[in-house]
Amino acid sequence: MNNTFFTILGWVATVTAMAMYVSYIPQISNNLKGLKGDWLQPLVAAINCTLWVTYGLLKKPKRDWPVAIANSPGIIFGLIAFITAI
Repeated sequence: MNNTFFTILGWVATVTAMAMYVSYIPQISNNLKGLKGDWLQPLVAAINCTLWVTYGLLKKPKRDWPVAIANSPGIIFGLIAFITAI
């Protein structure tokens, strides 16, 4: 397979991963309304995303931007969902 295929695949996976983490918004909204959701899964997702962002930014010789960008929303939305659920 050629490099273009993997570049496109990486960015499509980036967009879908970001959509997955943005989908925490309804849970956050429910948490704020008093309909508390689970706190463990968003916390673990935030930790996992922190590790992947760190990997993507520190990878040598070339940073892995799709991995870092894809997981960045998971840190933010995971932590917000966690905090609002407790």
